[in-house]
Amino acid sequence: MEPTRNTHATLVDLLDRILDKGLVINADIIISVAGIPLIGVNLRAALAGMETMLKYGVMQAWDEKTRIWENEHRKKQEVSLLNGEEVNLKIYGSYYYSKGIYTAWRSGYFYLTNKKLILWNGDFNEIIFQISLEKIKGLIIKSEKYFTKEDREILYLIGQDDKVERIHTIKTGKFKEKIEQNLKVKGIFLKENYVLPEFEEGPIDFLTEGEKVTHREKKVWYLLPAQGILKETWRPGHLYLTNKRRLCWWNDFERKLVFDLSLDRIIGVTAEMRKTSEFGSNREKVLDIIYQVNLTRRIASFSGKQIDEWVQVLRGIISNQRDEEIETCPQCGKAAPRKELLEKGCSNCGWVSPRIKQKTEDRKQKAEKTTA
Repeated sequence: MEPTRNTHATLVDLLDRILDKGLVINADIIISVAGIPLIGVNLRAALAGMETMLKYGVMQAWDEKTRIWENEHRKKQEVSLLNGEEVNLKIYGSYYYSKGIYTAWRSGYFYLTNKKLILWNGDFNEIIFQISLEKIKGLIIKSEKYFTKEDREILYLIGQDDKVERIHTIKTGKFKEKIEQNLKVKGIFLKENYVLPEFEEGPIDFLTEGEKVTHREKKVWYLLPAQGILKETWRPGHLYLTNKRRLCWWNDFERKLVFDLSLDRIIGVTAEMRKTSEFGSNREKVLDIIYQVNLTRRIASFSGKQIDEWVQVLRGIISNQRDEEIETCPQCGKAAPRKELLEKGCSNCGWVSPRIKQKTEDRKQKAEKTTA
């Protein structure tokens, strides 16, 4: 094989060649001084990516041994327990983690012991959530729609100060029963018919002084815009309209206000039937609110049971806003409601719009014909 030279090759090309095809070095080197050989080097080396190495049967035994050791090492990672603490149930599940700006469902194995409840992630050797059994004040299961619009059972665990934690497992009902059994053994009996704080009546802590909710709907889905690598998704929440001309949507999972729009920015309101999930063929009525931000038109989409009512309310507000717009008289410059100027004229200088003049002239002509 004749060596070739590529003057346009870069370091990236070299690395790609080595990792993909591999490089074999076979050299005999002799170092001499004054014609006398002093050092001899016999070099045999192969340099390539692991995938290429394994393809040609190189380092297979080492790779298999390393993988076996890693699997065994991971399996040995278990949650650390206190003296006298025993595990009564181990089940896979997830917990809604919300600390600071980070909010997400985090998964692992729940360990229910005779002293506490722990969520353990063995891959990162981390305790995601834990609570002692004495601090559990209530347990409630609610069926809720996931972001895929599929129903799944969520266990609401109420702790001290009525703090609510959300938990999901592959067998949520069994998990709740097992926790209650452990509590009874310790002589702890939970309050029956416990009402979830804020969740039943809906969160309204975002209201300002003197602001009241005029219209509301609890189960409204909002099409959350795409963010980074995440595509747009439908999320469940609450939709509110206040007396201060605000349209607000509250996210259930993140427990915060995600959409907040002043009604004077709304340009139009429409509703149509369309698919709201890529996993099914059902079509639902969707409310599209067209609004303007910095001369840019945007659309906010909502889906719920009272879409027709929302369309009627919002269109009525938009219509009233247009009627209440203030204009100036083109003759004297006095400010007056736009509707009054167009229909009655200016009360200051007597100016009337061409449309009113035409209507007045038409009435006179009609009256003259009737008299004649």
